[in-house]
Formats: sequence, structure tokens, C-alpha cells
Amino acid sequence: MTLEQLRIFVAVAEKQHVTQAARVLNLTQSATSAAIAALEERYGIKLFDRVGRGIVLTHTGRTFLAEARAVLARARGAEQVLRDIAGLAVGKLVIAASQTVANYWLPSRLQAFQSAHSGIDVSVRIANTERVAADVREGAADIGLIEGEVEDGALSARRIDGDCLVVVVGPRHPYAKRRLPSDWLTQTPWILREPGSGTRAMFELALKKRGFRLSELTVQLEFASNEAIRTAVESGICATAISNLVVEKSMAAKTLFQLEGELAKRSFYVLRHKERHVTKVEAALLASITAAK
Repeated sequence: MTLEQLRIFVAVAEKQHVTQAARVLNLTQSATSAAIAALEERYGIKLFDRVGRGIVLTHTGRTFLAEARAVLARARGAEQVLRDIAGLAVGKLVIAASQTVANYWLPSRLQAFQSAHSGIDVSVRIANTERVAADVREGAADIGLIEGEVEDGALSARRIDGDCLVVVVGPRHPYAKRRLPSDWLTQTPWILREPGSGTRAMFELALKKRGFRLSELTVQLEFASNEAIRTAVESGICATAISNLVVEKSMAAKTLFQLEGELAKRSFYVLRHKERHVTKVEAALLASITAAK
């Protein structure tokens, strides 16, 4: 078994498609298929099942995926140790970030870092909070940046500055133009982020502090995208609870209107695996993005 075979297997597992994985890896489809076939033949196991035109991981494949990611992470760590010897002239870093952080908080900070360290190759994986934590735990990402707390004994979490949660409605919503009734939380339909997102978890906590449960609200739609929620609320009669970073331009343009004040303030968190070496590249990146305003 080689690192190249592991790299190919992980790519195929993540894309669930041989051709797409081959394209990402800059390999031919036949070479990609051959690497998977060689693994299966050598160990007498089946890693993927064909379903229609696609492929899905078998139970064996799912078990092996976590181990393969961990081995690749250790190999990447060993490579980074050598790069550290050369200082910050070269290096590679994989960041997993939840949507609000990745789309609204991180870009300007990352641009500033790369302007100062042009030889560092930084890639960003975007997912919800739960998936980001899993990526860091499994070694698919070096660090995670999230807007919700997680409980995971394998990870350390460092609190940094964050954002605030606000409730907004579109211009067609009756609350945009009149005083709020005392029971407004339960009298409007809602569009919310999906379970597992930091924004959803923060909203549920804010409701609890006000003496409400999410089950008391009318949730019409759930989206895994801040942009989809913003567009839907702007054009409809639902409310949403969302980061002020997502909607500040819409509020300035008066396509969204904030109800009351801030619903809650929240911190962002930097996740790291407790047992992995902190490289110079990681330390420099974290120092840069947390110092920026």
C-alpha cells in the first residue's frame, strides 16, 4: 500500500465519482480505477459499490476512510516539518471553516496573510460546524474555524472574536413596518440554517434564554446556505436568525430589516487536534488572522 493509493482512495471517496476524482488529482481515469482495484485485490475486500451510474463506500470503505485520512495527515505533517526547516518561504495548510466564517470573516484576513507569505499554499474546505470538527479530528484539515462550540476530546478549541446573531425580515414582512407584538417570535414563519450548523445552535440557545423552544416556532424551510436564506427572506414573509456579517450589506440597502437589537453575541473558535504538531505555518496564519480587524 502506497501513499499515492491512499490519496487516490480518499479523493474517490470524497467525490463518489472516479472521473471527477481523477480530474482533481490530474490523473487518468484508468490510473485512478487501477489504484482502487489494486487495493481491493491485494486485501480481498470491496471498498465501493456501484449504485446506478455512481459509486458509494461500502462499510469496509467507510471504516478505511478515517484511517486513510489519518495516515495522509501524518504524512503531510512530516512533510511540513521539513518545510519548517526552510522557514516560512514555502508550506501548505488546509483549513476547514464553517460557512459564515469562510464566506464573510476569513477572506480578507486570508488575503492579507498570503500577501505577506506568497509561498504558502492555503486551501479552504467549507462545511458546517460538525463537519469541520470531523475534518480536523480525522486529519483532513490542519485547523478548523467555526462559529459554534463543539465537545470533542481529541480537539482543542481556542476562542477568538466573532460576530452577533440578528433577526431580519424582508420589506414585504409586516414586522418590517410596524411595532413588534410581544409574541412576535412565535407569530412569524421562519427560515433557518440546518441542524448541525453553528448559527442554528446559537439561535436555539438564544431562544432557550428567552424561555422558548424551537418546537414552538413555525419553521417553514431549512437551508444549508446563508446565501439561500438571505435571498428567500428578502423576497418573502419569513424571518431568519443569521450572522450580522451575512446581512450587513442587505440592511444598508434596505432589502432586509433588523428586528430588535442583537439576539446574541458569539465567539468564533479555532480547532486543532491535540496530538498534532503546531507548524510554523499554522502559528503564523493564526497570529495573522486573529490580529486582523
